[in-house]
Amino acid sequence: MTDISKNYCVIMAGGIGSRFWPMSRTAFPKQFHDILGTGRTLIQMTYDRFLPLVPKENILVVTNERYKALVLEQLPDLKPEQVLCEPFMRNTAPCVAYSAFWIAERTPDANIVVAPSDHLITREASFIEDIQISMNQANKSGNLVTLGIKPTRPDTGYGYIQWADAKDVDNDRVKKVKTFTEKPNLELAKDFIESGDFYWNSGIFVWNLESIMKAFQSHLPEMYAQFEEGKGKYGTAEEMAFINNMYSSCENISIDYGIMEKAKNVNVVLSDFGWSDLGTWGSLHTQLSSDEHNNGVVGENVMLYNCSDSVVHVGSDKLVVLHGLNGYIVVDTGVSLLVCKKEDEQKIKQFVNDIKLNKGESWV
Repeated sequence: MTDISKNYCVIMAGGIGSRFWPMSRTAFPKQFHDILGTGRTLIQMTYDRFLPLVPKENILVVTNERYKALVLEQLPDLKPEQVLCEPFMRNTAPCVAYSAFWIAERTPDANIVVAPSDHLITREASFIEDIQISMNQANKSGNLVTLGIKPTRPDTGYGYIQWADAKDVDNDRVKKVKTFTEKPNLELAKDFIESGDFYWNSGIFVWNLESIMKAFQSHLPEMYAQFEEGKGKYGTAEEMAFINNMYSSCENISIDYGIMEKAKNVNVVLSDFGWSDLGTWGSLHTQLSSDEHNNGVVGENVMLYNCSDSVVHVGSDKLVVLHGLNGYIVVDTGVSLLVCKKEDEQKIKQFVNDIKLNKGESWV
């Protein structure tokens, strides 16, 4: 294996995951839960996944300051300075910029992988291989690289990447990005699948430090200038005061909109490693072992009668008996109970907003 001492991983862990209510709440978001019932939380699984690629001292977690203690509790091998704390939610572009300037103080020729904290990957050997392919391409070409996922259905919840053949690549799965498309309607998603040249956008990125810095200078120059003012302060006692003062004026924009969709030097590695962004209860259902009636259950004391195509998630300390449910989501956290048709799960965000207004933020 090549020298990994210059490899860094940035785990983005600041989201709340409101579509996973009532398990995911503001005080304890989904990345800190063992949603799959494996004994490891999603952020722990993400951390474990990168250890073959990145020294543990080069793994950073960017999160909201309210979650720093949770991160350090769940990832005890991290030092406190490896948890970069944002005072406000400002989407993924500021998160990437913050981590890039932090890394620049230590390793100016770093290779960087940026990944969400709450994704599921079932074929990790294939994942590691694809990250290595991505790093090789990023170093050889100076391009920005993203991982595209071979689609299995016309899903309207994912962004799509259209690819074209690329020149001067060492692997035939490395392609040139032709277009990015945000979440399409169903008819368009079906067209994408039929065409064969669209992959899902995984939200996992690979680049070297010099390339992403140039991209910020070109496409988000104001944001670049804001973070550049902190040079010499990252990793010091002055870091948090600078970040807290600066972040409120930082643009709220994703790395996809801010850079990836504008840049001309973007490659995609065509991948298939058992990926899910676990964005909804329905997506979790597809990853759970199901019984003969396609019921996916997390919970030791669940009894089902005449139920089908449902997902049930309850604590092991409660006995739950369900009868006659077809296509339902049932989630019991001990404090809150959700019973909702799977086909209506997009309404969960609205439920959360209504709860805030009518019952108070302590419930969400």
